[in-house]
Amino acid sequence: MNPHVFDDPRITAVGLLFEVHAGLSARFAAQLEEHGLSPVEFEVLTRLSRSPGNQLRMTDLAAQTSLSTSGVTRVVDRMERDGLIARRACPSDRRSSYAVVTDAGLRRLDESLPGHLQLIEDWFTSQLDPAALTALLDGLRRVRDAVHPCATAGSAESVPADGAAASARC
Repeated sequence: MNPHVFDDPRITAVGLLFEVHAGLSARFAAQLEEHGLSPVEFEVLTRLSRSPGNQLRMTDLAAQTSLSTSGVTRVVDRMERDGLIARRACPSDRRSSYAVVTDAGLRRLDESLPGHLQLIEDWFTSQLDPAALTALLDGLRRVRDAVHPCATAGSAESVPADGAAASARC
């Protein structure tokens, strides 16, 4: 094997991405635990609260997270028992249901968000000048759309200019 292959900038880029993710995730998990939330529960609440009507179809929620449909079902079951989320039947498709953030879920998110935003500022966004942050966000969106095209399914972001929802393709 060529010993210089490990100096490849592609390996460096992905390695740095993983290291940044691991470091930020550890800081986020500790802060969220103070509010009785796991990182996955926070992600679900955030995804739902940023979606039209504070709701998503369960399949769209699975597409936006790293969870399988059965994984989303388990998380939503737990969060529903805790009063953070409710399920609502889809009026147009009996097989589908929506996960909807409850008032209690929005309050929990409101309680945890200031500390979470401060961590993002301290350990991520303040490390970059505005132009670098904009370039990074643009690049991350391009990569996300290439590797996970259904990541915005059901959100306002997923409706292209022609009006066809991305979730119809996902």
